Amino acid sequence: MTLTGIEGRVALVTGAARGQGRAHAVRLAREGADVVAVDICAQIDTVPYALATREDLEETVRLVEAEGRRAHPLVVDVRELADLEAGVAAAVAALGPIGIVVANAGIAPLDETEPDPAAVWRDVIDVNLTGVWNTCRAALPSMVEAGVGGSVVMISSTAGLRGNQGGLAAGDAYVAAKHALVGLARNIANHHAPDLIRANTVHPTGVATPMVQNEAIARRHAAFPEHAQAITNLMPVQILQPDDISDAVVWLCSDQARYLTGVALPVDAGYQAKA
Repeated sequence: MTLTGIEGRVALVTGAARGQGRAHAVRLAREGADVVAVDICAQIDTVPYALATREDLEETVRLVEAEGRRAHPLVVDVRELADLEAGVAAAVAALGPIGIVVANAGIAPLDETEPDPAAVWRDVIDVNLTGVWNTCRAALPSMVEAGVGGSVVMISSTAGLRGNQGGLAAGDAYVAAKHALVGLARNIANHHAPDLIRANTVHPTGVATPMVQNEAIARRHAAFPEHAQAITNLMPVQILQPDDISDAVVWLCSDQARYLTGVALPVDAGYQAKA
C-alpha cells in the first residue's frame, strides 16, 4: 500500500540519533517528509549505558538526505523546554511548519543497582514524560497555525499498558511515564481534534536498540530472571527490529490513519494478549 499525506510534510523526531528514532526519521524521509532530527548527544549521569553521540546524529542526517529529503539536526535536551522551543523555531524557519511529531526520546536505566534511586526517578520522568510534553509544547503551535492538521505519535511501551518492571526506581518511573503518555496523548487528541491534529501512542515490546541491548539490562535480567521471563512475547519472536515499529509509526502519520486518534497501538508480537 502506498501511503499518502506524508510527502512534503516536516516531521520532528526526538531521540533521532540512533535506534528507533533513526529508523522513524529515515522511514518518514523515504515517504517524502523533511526531518527535524533531535537528540541530546550527551550522557545522562544516571543512565548506565552509552547514549547517542553527535556522530550518530550526523549519520541520521546523512541517511535522511540519502532519501532525497532535507534534514535539520538539533542537539537539544528534551528536558529543557526553552531550548527546545528555540530549536524548533529555527527548524520551522528553515523547513516550514511541523506537520508530524514523533516523540521517541526515552531512557531505561534498568540495572540491578541504583546508587541514587531518587535521581533515577527524576531523570526517567523528566526525559520519558516531561520531555514528551515539552516536545509537543514546542512543536504544536506551528502545526496549529498552518491549519492543515497533523499527527503526533508518542512512543510508549508495553510497560505503558502493563506494570512489569517493579523492584527498582527506574522500573517504577519507566512504567509510570509510559502509562502517563496514554493520558497525555488522549488529552491532546481531545483538545486538538477541531484542528484535525491526531495524537496516538505506540507500545512496542522489546526492540533491538542500545536502550534494550546493553550490559546493564543483561545484569538486570541475570539478577531478576523472573522479570526477563515476564516480558517474553506470545509469538515465537524474542525481539523486534526498529523498522517493525516504524511501519506502525509511519502508518499512523499517514492519511490511511486519518481517523485514528487517542489510540494506544501495541506492536508487541502478542505480548498484551499473552495469558
